[in-house]
Amino acid sequence: MQMALDPGVEAIGFLLGTWRGEGEGTWPGAEPFRYTEELVFDHMGRPRLHYAQSSFDVEDGSAVHFERGFFRVTEPRRVGIVLSHQMGAVEVAEGTLNGSVIELASTSVGLLSTAPRITELRRKIVVEGDRLTYDLWMAMEGIPLTHHTTSRFERV
Repeated sequence: MQMALDPGVEAIGFLLGTWRGEGEGTWPGAEPFRYTEELVFDHMGRPRLHYAQSSFDVEDGSAVHFERGFFRVTEPRRVGIVLSHQMGAVEVAEGTLNGSVIELASTSVGLLSTAPRITELRRKIVVEGDRLTYDLWMAMEGIPLTHHTTSRFERV
């Protein structure tokens, strides 16, 4: 049985579904890398979308990165997210919603003592029909905000 989408998230309902694709990334001092990735956006009738991200090495299929959290509309044409990352970071970000384009900037990043020293994250998500592009920028202690990854997806 399909649960009705909460009116509080209708504006971001275009994200719903499972998205699969590939991405590539760079980071200062490291070799460029490629990965496969899956995003899942679903809902349970509440004013938020559940988000699960999983990425794997394109060569050997080993786990690379995982995020879990929530997307919600915070006011008209504004979106907020709360995400946990497997390496011990928690990200809170807010930003704009313009049609099917979401741009987010972290308002806080919480870190375990063993986590990478992330200081800032930015994201841009663009959906055009059944295609989604996802760009991520990251800053760390001693490294300014840098474009880190680009992923391209198809809805499955």
